[in-house]
Amino acid sequence: MLKEEHEVAVVGAPHNPAPPMSTMIHFSSETSVPDHVVWSLFNTLFMNSSCLGFIAFAYSMTSRDRKMVGDLTRAQAYASTTKCLNIWALIVGIIMTVLLIIIPVLIFQAYR
Repeated sequence: MLKEEHEVAVVGAPHNPAPPMSTMIHFSSETSVPDHVVWSLFNTLFMNSSCLGFIAFAYSMTSRDRKMVGDLTRAQAYASTTKCLNIWALIVGIIMTVLLIIIPVLIFQAYR
């Protein structure tokens, strides 16, 4: 095929009279279920007040197991519980950390 003929064939009308087809990409909902493992591990190692971090870690591992099996409904339920436990563990951990800083300072100021 000559170069000029090729350019005319590309620029010209399409040879196929059928309408163009669209492509749809469907993402599975499997990737949309978070399991909060990293957050739970952080709370377990650093903010483990009243063992909430460890319980959250156990729930997050159960959520990950349910997701691997394909039970997305229970995986979402465990993930929701994990998120709630992580929030409470973080709040209680921050409050305890602040109190552990403020109370010795106040005691030191009282005896000075």
